[in-house]
Amino acid sequence: MTAIDDCVTAVKETFGAIFAHIDDWRTRIEALVVTGNGRVTAGEVDSLAESLVVAGLEIPGAIVIGAGFVAAPKFLTDSDWHLAWWLGKSNTFGVGAAEPGIRRLETIEDESDESFRDYTNLEWWRVPARTGAPHITGPYVDYLCTDDYTLTLTTPAVHNGAMVGVVGADLYVTDIERMLLPWVRAIGQKATIVNSAGRVVVSTDPHRATGSLLRLDGIDAETVECGDTGLSLVLDKS
Repeated sequence: MTAIDDCVTAVKETFGAIFAHIDDWRTRIEALVVTGNGRVTAGEVDSLAESLVVAGLEIPGAIVIGAGFVAAPKFLTDSDWHLAWWLGKSNTFGVGAAEPGIRRLETIEDESDESFRDYTNLEWWRVPARTGAPHITGPYVDYLCTDDYTLTLTTPAVHNGAMVGVVGADLYVTDIERMLLPWVRAIGQKATIVNSAGRVVVSTDPHRATGSLLRLDGIDAETVECGDTGLSLVLDKS
């Protein structure tokens, strides 16, 4: 194994572990929908989502800072738009000077409200809806759940061939940097982890800021895919 192999393995294992939890949550959500013959209430998904994600959010130093289920518009019997999403103790979104605790994300679900936001336009919804596959969105500044540089991992929940929502988790980019940067540095050359759109997640080059777009045109570099995460390791040859 080379340092490059070790780094790729670290990326795959880090995100693979989180997606494994998300996939388990998705299975449980889909089972609820089957039990209800496709008719599910907001209260039912709230109760299940809370039971699935809160225990992980309570773990000290947990890398997942928010998680839950976001329903497809008009899927639920009693709510056209709905987020069953919980925030963890390390997530400081909206708490001000108070000590963060486990809490439900408060959102505007009334389309007539001027603060309402159609989440189906956002990448973490839009891409899984189009591809039917798991997706990593970011790094981006998430003004809905964290107000900080974030990675959002989502996978579609499906019933009878139709997407009924997405199940997902939020991570702070700083936590991912802390975990993966030692592996990237160990390669011993300029190296950068980018997402599927070419945006920088982690880099040993101080000129490549988190979230910036890395254009490979004119760069003598090798790109190594990190399994099926959608992330790639870019190795500068110069």
